[in-house]
Amino acid sequence: MRHVIAIDQGTTGSTVLVLDEQLQLRGRGYQEYRQIYPQPGWVEHDPEDIWTSVMFALQAALANIDPGSIAAIGITNQRETSVLWDRATGKAVHNAIVWQDRRTADRCGELKANGKEARVKELTGLTIDPYFSGTKVRWMLDHVHGLAARARAGDIAFGTIDCYLLSRLTGRAVHATDVTNASRTLLFDIHQLAWSDELLEVIGVPRAILPEVVASSGIVGTTKGIAGLPDGIPIAGLAGDQQSALFGQACFTPGDAKCTYGTGAFILMNTGDKPVASKSGLLTTVAWKLGTGELRYALEGSAFIAGAAVQWLRDGLNFFASAKEIEALASNVPDSGGVIVVPAFAGLGAPHWRPEARASITGLTRGTTRAHIARATLEGIALQNVDILRAMERDAGRPLTTLKVDGGASSNDLLMQFQCDVLGVEISRPEVVETTALGAAFLAGLGTGVWKDQDAVRKTWREQRRFKPTTDRAKVNEHLARWDVAVAKA
Repeated sequence: MRHVIAIDQGTTGSTVLVLDEQLQLRGRGYQEYRQIYPQPGWVEHDPEDIWTSVMFALQAALANIDPGSIAAIGITNQRETSVLWDRATGKAVHNAIVWQDRRTADRCGELKANGKEARVKELTGLTIDPYFSGTKVRWMLDHVHGLAARARAGDIAFGTIDCYLLSRLTGRAVHATDVTNASRTLLFDIHQLAWSDELLEVIGVPRAILPEVVASSGIVGTTKGIAGLPDGIPIAGLAGDQQSALFGQACFTPGDAKCTYGTGAFILMNTGDKPVASKSGLLTTVAWKLGTGELRYALEGSAFIAGAAVQWLRDGLNFFASAKEIEALASNVPDSGGVIVVPAFAGLGAPHWRPEARASITGLTRGTTRAHIARATLEGIALQNVDILRAMERDAGRPLTTLKVDGGASSNDLLMQFQCDVLGVEISRPEVVETTALGAAFLAGLGTGVWKDQDAVRKTWREQRRFKPTTDRAKVNEHLARWDVAVAKA
């Protein structure tokens, strides 16, 4: 029996799954790590913390596995989070700047004021926003003494987390990223599938630090010097977490869409082999490129905060001890009692793109309880997604018929039913909700022949539950109107 390792390096923790050829889970490890907040709006990770968490999760996942049975490794990662490291030593020269970080908002504003946004969007499919990697890299080059000169000299390597882990797993033999992660940097031309000299000049990043760009599926390197693993295991799958989830949900047909409920909420729709330019504030991104040459694009809308809002209720307000308790608390009331929570703790993402926006709670009365606020928080997560999906329908020129869901919060039945009701479409939840990791496993398995083709992958996907709309549309529309007012004030 052959096994595939999926490394899912997320924003708050690292998960490692070991799956067999029938997609049965044979091993699992998870480890959280520190979140670093140097000042309001700034979010960092220590790359060594990330590496340590991956190694801890890997050892736990391999506890009952014969290392000689591992056929391939796939990596999926928090996107846009940016690391610079010394090529000679492999040591990071600064903490990783996380995708949630807003420190480059002023720089992004300057680029927009200088008329750069239209051209950047034309080449990258992205808007100019602190979310993406390019301005984070520029900030480090500007603020770490002597770093810019070392970068120009070729002594420094840049990578998103997939690239950083790949370098470490291969004993620094490989400096590469895949097309999905490259497409999130503001430096990559998604039409030519290449780094753009024009964009590098606009953002101010030297070409010498950039990794090679490879397909999402196919052998890109082999393990070297990793405790618990023999040398020579192929690393054959790379994809940013949201593209990986799209693949893991078997969204192989144009029009297929999924929403991953993690720290944020991320919706992607497969648009086929040609990029669809958004007129509604969404992003156009590379969905995957396979070793066979198959190339797929996607429309994407991201809400920066989803599960993180529940963590705030847990850690900031002490509403409950475990995030899973929110469903029971919220179920104590029939509705949110007119309370609206806009969870814009890190600004508003698509389709609004307002980095200055802040979270708010409106509609409070003397009768408001913790249960009302808990329920309104769940509703706020779902209502953000309505804005995104309506924009997606306009851009794609087709109505959404079914939304596949995954991620930790997708196990919350109350949230899923409310999401279904406000969207007015059916929601499909799979048996395995860790589809981000599944996508990495599929890509690695396809790249090494563990699975023959996408049909073999599709057959492994199984639905666990389907939610159908139950609420009167007039009531939904009233709720949406209150939401629109609250968002305008955020």
